[in-house]
Amino acid sequence: MVSATVGTGTALGAVLVSLLAAPAQAATPAAGGGADTERVAAAGALAAPDDAGLRKVLRTALTQGAPGAMARIDDNGTVHRLTEGVADRATGRAISTNDRFRVGSVTKTFSAVVLLQLVDEGKLKLDRSVNSYLPGLLPDNGITVRHVLSHRSGLYDYTNDMFAQSVPGFESVRNKVFSYRDLVKLSLKKPRTNAPGAAYAYSNTNFVVAGMLIEKLTGHSVATEYQNRIFQPLNLSETFYVHPSTTIPGRHANGYLTPDAAGAALVDATKQTVSWAQSAGAIISTTHDLDTFYSALMRGKLMSAAQLTQMRKWTTVNSTTGYGLGLRRRDLSCGVSVYGHTGTVQGYYTYAFTSKDGKRSLTALANTSNNTAVLNTMYNTLESAFCGKPAAKAVKAAPRGAAPVERNEDIAPGVARD
Repeated sequence: MVSATVGTGTALGAVLVSLLAAPAQAATPAAGGGADTERVAAAGALAAPDDAGLRKVLRTALTQGAPGAMARIDDNGTVHRLTEGVADRATGRAISTNDRFRVGSVTKTFSAVVLLQLVDEGKLKLDRSVNSYLPGLLPDNGITVRHVLSHRSGLYDYTNDMFAQSVPGFESVRNKVFSYRDLVKLSLKKPRTNAPGAAYAYSNTNFVVAGMLIEKLTGHSVATEYQNRIFQPLNLSETFYVHPSTTIPGRHANGYLTPDAAGAALVDATKQTVSWAQSAGAIISTTHDLDTFYSALMRGKLMSAAQLTQMRKWTTVNSTTGYGLGLRRRDLSCGVSVYGHTGTVQGYYTYAFTSKDGKRSLTALANTSNNTAVLNTMYNTLESAFCGKPAAKAVKAAPRGAAPVERNEDIAPGVARD
């Protein structure tokens, strides 16, 4: 089942958060981080999206085990929608770009936005110890808010143990409700991976701490702060934080977890509390709303210019990836950098990225997980969306799919998957 439509989209409504803008600061590396090596195409130089190439990527994901895959591009008023496969294996309903889904670690950008707004409001300082806000929480007063938001705290990721075996691990927590402190305690049972600020090591524990900071500094739940600061101002009417409810409201794509045992049947993982992630990964959204969110972020609609500069101080992850504060940068084969986040939650892989000016945004989803082949294939949606059709010579020299392999996911990042 395939659909592809191109039409005229509507501009963002005027109901946006207007924050007091502070003067922009020079983009310099964060302490312990890599240099700002963003690649930007000349004005108007982004090639037209390659819909045929994008469709091929989605079809490939299906051959590798995804029940369905979809992508939406919002390109400065023009919308591209492409779908393949099904949202529900039981009924055979075709997947739609209007379907809601669990966005996984894309949630981390939302959490970072709230904290950077609190910096703008004078309620938080990035280089202050986490323990100064949450006394006694962490074993080292040297761990700062910046370290947490850039994955340089050294806090062990408890999901490595929780999901060392994908299906048994998931079933053990599917309906469980954790407190934030429960999750931090799981992390602190293991040694830290590095000294504060010494190295990048992706850990969901960091954004559990981020959620605790949000609730401590505002006196409200993260659900309330997401709603008041982001969902409502941007009119993200299809975006929700329903923890600890196990259901996705309204029409949605079901998510299917791939077992570790080759050939075993997919597990419908749609219903779950996502309490094991919360502010690190429990938001529900749509392709339209995520495109709107990242576009607004990069256009400076959600925080001051000074804080957006802080968000984009990059720590080097590998030759084509940098991590800022709850934000990933990906450097593509055509010399363009894009900004957003990946998301993994049981049954769902998400790529949500936008151009530096926020004028072209892509959200792509495959409704499976624990499938490295699908994860790597979906990376190529970025190439098709932002680089367009590859030149024949470039294809021979560096074919699509030659990007660094995503061997680790956003959950259990220390567990190598085949």
